[in-house]
Amino acid sequence: MAKVADIGSKRLINLAPDAWVQWVTQRPEVVAKEILGSEFQWISRETDVLVKAYSATHGDFLVLNELQLRYTAQMPLRMRAYAALAQKRYRLPTYPVLINILPPPPTLTIVNSYEQEFLGLRAIQDYRVINLWEIDAEIVFQQPLPSLLPFVPILRGGGEVSVVQRALQTLRADEQLNQLESLLAFFASFVLDTPLVQQIMRWDMAVLRESPWYQEIEQRGIQLGLQQGIQQGVQQGARQQLIRVLRRRFGEISQEVEARLESESVEQLENLMDSAIAVSSLEEFVVILST
Repeated sequence: MAKVADIGSKRLINLAPDAWVQWVTQRPEVVAKEILGSEFQWISRETDVLVKAYSATHGDFLVLNELQLRYTAQMPLRMRAYAALAQKRYRLPTYPVLINILPPPPTLTIVNSYEQEFLGLRAIQDYRVINLWEIDAEIVFQQPLPSLLPFVPILRGGGEVSVVQRALQTLRADEQLNQLESLLAFFASFVLDTPLVQQIMRWDMAVLRESPWYQEIEQRGIQLGLQQGIQQGVQQGARQQLIRVLRRRFGEISQEVEARLESESVEQLENLMDSAIAVSSLEEFVVILST
């Protein structure tokens, strides 16, 4: 399954929301007021976390957090669409932030804005990009940033055994954080051999597979993927949801369009969902479908 990522984003940010919004905005005076719902009209975005924040200078505003396992070429359009939907729903200025967890393929360039020009009209959406592999692991302990503790192994300098052990000790010392131990083990497995991760954690990796964190990751296909039958069911569900959105926005759609959606992968259907929300006409959507 290509949908990559709710790794408990809301739960992670909720561990220390003030520290989180200060970090992503780089403004120490900002405070988090509440975590808001990110259900927008026709679709619920599980990877988005909306935080209502406040600063004396700017007043109330939204911090839109998108945690993405790996950056894709559709992210700029997605950031544009959901920033606009968030601002429309809550009537507040929106500060969009894309947090990329793992590096994309070298052929893919990460950009920090969406830009389109059509018939002399321009659409622009800037957003902040944070690549976790470029973040120094030490800041997690210094600031501190408990929401980033599970990601320490994939941060810059975080793949050392001693640093992973330090993160583990920090998690185990806090009852609120020790539930994240299995998530730390999961990301440690990206940079360390499994026997070494077992040795650091001092428990069999079967414990990881039994944890709700691992099950959540597995259900979203981050590591293991899903069996073919489940995959087909997910694909069919994504297709039906896309068709519902198109019908709500543009009325009935032709059987030809429905038939063309049959062969699309889950990832393609998700990208098309973002397009279906952003376009202004069915014809514009069909052009995107044809490319």
